[in-house]
Amino acid sequence: MLPYYYSVSEYLKDTYGKKLYKLSLSGNMTCPNRDGKLGTTGCIFCSGHGSGDFAVKDIDKAKTLVSNKYSGSEYIAYFQSFTNTYADTGYLRELFMPVILRDDIRILSIATRPDCLGDDVLKLLDELNRIKPVWIELGLQTINNSTADYIRRGYPLSVYDEAVSNLLSIGIAPVVHMIIGLPHETISDYIATARYISDSGASGIKISLLHILKDTDLYNDYCKGLFKALTMDEYLAAIGAILPVLPKDMVIHRLTGDGPKNILAAPLWTADKKRVLNTLSHYLKENMIYQGKDL
Repeated sequence: MLPYYYSVSEYLKDTYGKKLYKLSLSGNMTCPNRDGKLGTTGCIFCSGHGSGDFAVKDIDKAKTLVSNKYSGSEYIAYFQSFTNTYADTGYLRELFMPVILRDDIRILSIATRPDCLGDDVLKLLDELNRIKPVWIELGLQTINNSTADYIRRGYPLSVYDEAVSNLLSIGIAPVVHMIIGLPHETISDYIATARYISDSGASGIKISLLHILKDTDLYNDYCKGLFKALTMDEYLAAIGAILPVLPKDMVIHRLTGDGPKNILAAPLWTADKKRVLNTLSHYLKENMIYQGKDL
């Protein structure tokens, strides 16, 4: 465990007195970047599983999949793949309500897009959040407009701002995703995005290292030599620059990520997650870097 940032594990221990394991679930939805509303090919880095490569549709199956890692009896239900509010509210109610009412589920976590949070969805989320805590994860990735266009994010920053404001109005402070290693971005871009996320009112942040997955448009650009994947040293420097500008009470839900090894093209050093986190721990200690240091 790294002592230099406020991890989600520490947050859960502080709040629930114990660790809770995430069950990666599929809501069997798609995305406006895939069904033709905004596009048909998805974000440039997204795999065919909509970033939910480990997600399954059945909770009990998901519990079985993590049984060798977790012996507890309570979980976070995490609807991960594609855009999990991109459906009519009748379907969403039938999907989420039985899950949040289960005795073994303590938190309902929903990954979605800022442009898929209409008034009817917000009303349902408000209702769910009054039963048990609801986490909403928003994929911002970057505040650099040129990069956002390149990755085909599909919405302007103003849509993110409105979504966060609407969520905060119903008592849900979102968890926001950003990516380090996007083509042609620099540490100054990472810092700007991290600051924007914290200033927006997010309760947590997920920092993902860009994984280049086979059979994506990003992979095609990588093979053409249009950009390079981050080295481990570059990754360490990026995290070392981001953590000091984040508030000490902001929950860090992720510092790297998991790319499916069978389709991971680069950076291959990320496949050994334990080594990555151990190296990061040493780097932070040696350089006296910690969350909130520059605030």
